[in-house]
Amino acid sequence: METLLNNIKRCEVCKDYLPLGQRPVVQLNSLSKIIIIGQAPGRRVHESGIPWNDASGRKLRGWLNVDEVIFYNTDYFSIMPMGFCYPGKGISGDLAPRPECAPLWHPQILEKLNNTPLVLLMGQYAQRYYLKKNFKNSLTETVKSYKEFLPEYFPLPHPSPRNQNWVKTNPWFLDETIPELRKKIRELL
Repeated sequence: METLLNNIKRCEVCKDYLPLGQRPVVQLNSLSKIIIIGQAPGRRVHESGIPWNDASGRKLRGWLNVDEVIFYNTDYFSIMPMGFCYPGKGISGDLAPRPECAPLWHPQILEKLNNTPLVLLMGQYAQRYYLKKNFKNSLTETVKSYKEFLPEYFPLPHPSPRNQNWVKTNPWFLDETIPELRKKIRELL
């Protein structure tokens, strides 16, 4: 896994499309019990090089009910976004993850795993890619149907502050889904 991680960190496949240059932000261990697949690092994460080192990460750790020590322990969590580098700013937030990363790197990473981890699919990009035809008509329907995807996948909305309205309009998420998520995480830690 270390050789693969070094290869990822040297990746330049889409460097010409990245406004701040390449800086893949991943956290990998072949023994991790949980894999988080999100979108792509934001600007702050790009600058620090630490995955989920922002408001979204604080919200995610709250949902998981884990502190930073556990979250950044690769025995427990691997983190491999759909796009490993900051894609740049768009009209209404960051651009979509670059399409090169997931097909290039994800199969190689998954092949190196020594177990079958729980995969948290954070947002539509990850859900559409991994669930394929099983993705429901919307993110809301997919997240609400999370039990259908267990024990392999647990689909969740992205914990971005931009999605707080979604959380407010879907109270079942905090009332029903998050307690189930926390239960699964406790079982694995």
